[in-house]
Amino acid sequence: MIGGNRSQAVATLPHNNYHKMDRELTNHGTFRQSLRKAIVELFDYCRDNDFSGYDPYDGLNGRIFARIPFFQNNLGRLVFIQLMKRSPVNFRAILGVPKEPNPKGLALFTSALIDLERLGIVEGVVPVLPVLNRLVESRTRGTPHACWGYNFDWQSRFTLIPKYTPNVICTTFAGNALVDAYERSGDPTLLDLAMSAGDFILNGLLISEFKEGICFSYTPHYRSLVHNANLLAAAYLGRIHKVTGKGQYLEPASKAVAYSVSRQEKDGSWPYGEDSSQRWIDGFHTGYNLCALHRYSQYVQDPSYNENMISGFRYYLDHFFNTDGSLNYYNNRKYPIDIHSISQAINTLVELYGLTGNHRELAQAVCRWGLKNMKDEKGFFYYQKRKFYTNRIPYMRWSQAWMLNALVNLENALSDPN
Repeated sequence: MIGGNRSQAVATLPHNNYHKMDRELTNHGTFRQSLRKAIVELFDYCRDNDFSGYDPYDGLNGRIFARIPFFQNNLGRLVFIQLMKRSPVNFRAILGVPKEPNPKGLALFTSALIDLERLGIVEGVVPVLPVLNRLVESRTRGTPHACWGYNFDWQSRFTLIPKYTPNVICTTFAGNALVDAYERSGDPTLLDLAMSAGDFILNGLLISEFKEGICFSYTPHYRSLVHNANLLAAAYLGRIHKVTGKGQYLEPASKAVAYSVSRQEKDGSWPYGEDSSQRWIDGFHTGYNLCALHRYSQYVQDPSYNENMISGFRYYLDHFFNTDGSLNYYNNRKYPIDIHSISQAINTLVELYGLTGNHRELAQAVCRWGLKNMKDEKGFFYYQKRKFYTNRIPYMRWSQAWMLNALVNLENALSDPN
């Protein structure tokens, strides 16, 4: 296991698996035009659809589903969700699944639209305030603190989680969007809500304690040891501490980071979680971990984990990036190539700029592959590309919100000469 190694050095990575990448992927002079065109077309698609749509996991929202007796149990619901998620044919309209705004999707859109408004590359009004207001209105009701959950029932291996049950993932993304909006507008009510989201993490979740640190649960209803959830919580608490100066957020954040870092493997990888059924390693959760650890370190000005980030980033580059710009889903196999892997890779490469060298060229290569292979002429992005077919369902949160966020982040990075 790798602990919190005390190094302040900024290092470059000595090796990676993309050194043979075709330079034509990144050096074409029209890339910036293609990127901006993709941003405008995707923004238009999302706005025209009112930032609402289907989700890979929303199958239980269907009116017809409730009338199918076979599926009204834990196993049946789990099977049904997976069937809907994996099918390249979208049966949701037939089954009565409504197109809805997703709280996490609204959070991603809010953060992206704030930057998009500043960039000035779309015509007309960028609807930051309407989307932000919908995000605020979508918070879970009847709770002492501001918190958010998914807009669909979700079946885990053990229990049914009703829609809008608050969870740490939705809440941290919503909270970060609120802080982004506060920093843009100075509205203190937004900061109050963001602080309340931090209080939910501290007081509304179950906390598992270990000698190495603590781990925040995914939801208030059962304990879990999931590293991306724990690190996202820590990064968010670190940000609230930085913005408010309030000390109650700092110690839990540092303890959460210490725990998840203590579970990093010697090769730099993290399993998704510590349960025996959660030992897989995938690309976008690895990216989550790296970005969260990087943000925590920046927010609290703690360079203790630089070596952990460098080791994790090296593993990420060596196991998930292909020479054509595509991304492996898992560390040990390529397919499915998921749009979420692509968007998180762009975000991770942009986010870690400066820690391990300039990887914007690689971010452009990943983006170019996504534009070529996963973008529809209508402006939206496909869900997954498998070995023999492509799933073209235009999921709003999973695909469009993430890709708009990633494309805007990349445009931001390329607009910054530093």
